[in-house]
Amino acid sequence: MTHRILFVCLGNICRSPAAEGAFRARAPHFATDSAGTSGWHIGDPPYGPMQAAARARGIPLDDLRARQFIAEDFHRFDTIIGMDTSNVADIEDLRPEGSDTPVHLLTDFAPHTGADHVPDPYYTRDFDGVLDLIETAVEGLHRHLSA
Repeated sequence: MTHRILFVCLGNICRSPAAEGAFRARAPHFATDSAGTSGWHIGDPPYGPMQAAARARGIPLDDLRARQFIAEDFHRFDTIIGMDTSNVADIEDLRPEGSDTPVHLLTDFAPHTGADHVPDPYYTRDFDGVLDLIETAVEGLHRHLSA
């Protein structure tokens, strides 16, 4: 059975699609998806500057579309990965009773970076810095899931 991983951020137009794309490029044999805790961008493609920065690294995001995280995702995925503690709290608020699906911060898989969250480049404008952190963290996540 294929391991199913969901990456989650606030709007699902920058961090979570970039994490999904980076992980998918590294480990195409895993099933991946991404979502946002808000419904602001449902149906929208990833943010243009994030797509451009990812494309420059060989990570295509153009096939992705934003959707909102829902409680059913706890049943559809084996692992849920949030980009910051606010995302994780919003995810946990929707946890169905009896669900034991693990929820982690992406930065948990890159402890040597010293980062405790993935900054939102929609606000910081540091798309390359965020991609550096995401690529390091998804490498650690892949090692963790493949162990």
